Amino acid sequence: MTKFIIFTDLHMVPEGMAIIGLDPYRRLANGIAHVNRDHADADLVIFAGDLTHGGDRPSYERLKELLGRLAPPGAMMIGNHDRREVFLQVFSDVATDENGFVQRVIDFADCRAVLLDTLFAPPYDYPTSHAGYLCARRLAWLDQQLDSAGDRAVLIFMHHPPHATGFAGIDMIRLINDDEFYALVERHGNVRHIFAGHVHRTISGSSRGIPFSIFKSPVHQQPMPFDIPDASLSVDEPAAYGIALVTRDGVLVHTEDYEIARRDGTVA
Repeated sequence: MTKFIIFTDLHMVPEGMAIIGLDPYRRLANGIAHVNRDHADADLVIFAGDLTHGGDRPSYERLKELLGRLAPPGAMMIGNHDRREVFLQVFSDVATDENGFVQRVIDFADCRAVLLDTLFAPPYDYPTSHAGYLCARRLAWLDQQLDSAGDRAVLIFMHHPPHATGFAGIDMIRLINDDEFYALVERHGNVRHIFAGHVHRTISGSSRGIPFSIFKSPVHQQPMPFDIPDASLSVDEPAAYGIALVTRDGVLVHTEDYEIARRDGTVA
C-alpha cells in the first residue's frame, strides 16, 4: 500500500513578508513537523505547485531550507505562481523531462505517479500565465508515460485542475486545454485518480468518469461563494494537506487540517 502526502499552494514569501497577515513559512513548518510525527512512513510527499508567491529566489531558498527538515522523501512540482527557471536554479537537483519541463514519473509496486508541469509560461503575462496548459510536447510525454505504465494503476498529479470546480474566478484559470488532456487519458484507460491544487479548497468528485481530489493550502483558502469572479481573494482558515493511500481495491483520500488536529480523543 503506497502512501502519499500532498501539500499544494505553499506560497512561500521572503522573510518578513506575509499573506493576509499569515506567515507561509511558519504554517508549512508546522505541516512538515506534523508529517514527520504522524506520517514518517509516507512513501512520498508531493509539493504540488505554487511553491512560492512571487517566484523569487529568496522565497525558493527559504523553502529549500525548510524542506531539509522533511523526514520522508519529497517531490517538487510547479504552478502558476512559480518561475520555472528560478526554481531550477535553486532546486538544481530536481528532475526534468527531455524538454526541460518539471515533470517526472515515480514507480511504486502498486502504482505509477505521474507529476505534470502545467505552468503556462514564460512569458509571464497576467492573466494568461495563471491558467494551466499542457503543450504538445508535454502531452506527448504524458502519452509515453501512460503507454509504458504496464499493469500499474496511474495517479496523475497536476497543479491546475483539468475541469471546472464551481468557483467562477478559479475556473477561468484552470487547465485551458482540458479536452486534449482527457482525450489522451481516456484513450489509455489506466488513470485511477487525478490530484490537483490551485483552488485552495478541499474538493472531490469525478470528471468524465475519473475520480479527482483537490486540496486546501497550508496558508490561505478560497472564499466559499461560487460566483466571486476575483480569483485572488483569500480567507484565513485552517492549514491542510492531503493523504492518499493506494489499496488493493482502489485509492483512499483523506485531508488533514493539521493545525487544529489532535492525536488524543475523549470518550463520547
